[in-house]
Amino acid sequence: MTDQSEASQEVHQIDAVGLVCPLPILRFKKRIQGLPSGTQVEFLADDPTGRRDLQALCEITGHRIEWIREEGAGVIRYRICLA
Repeated sequence: MTDQSEASQEVHQIDAVGLVCPLPILRFKKRIQGLPSGTQVEFLADDPTGRRDLQALCEITGHRIEWIREEGAGVIRYRICLA
């Protein structure tokens, strides 16, 4: 049996691959505007400073990074739960 709550929950995708600082974080901030608390977001980026910048943003805003996965070719996928 599958977990219905996870299967039915929409995950918003934000692709910032190919963008360099500060554009990935600016894109993230713009795309999450108006999304409700608890929304799951998958954020893809390949900027080497992106992890540090995203962690700092989450500390300030209260968003929670659920996990971080390396996808290959320098791309990192983040799962974030919005505060």
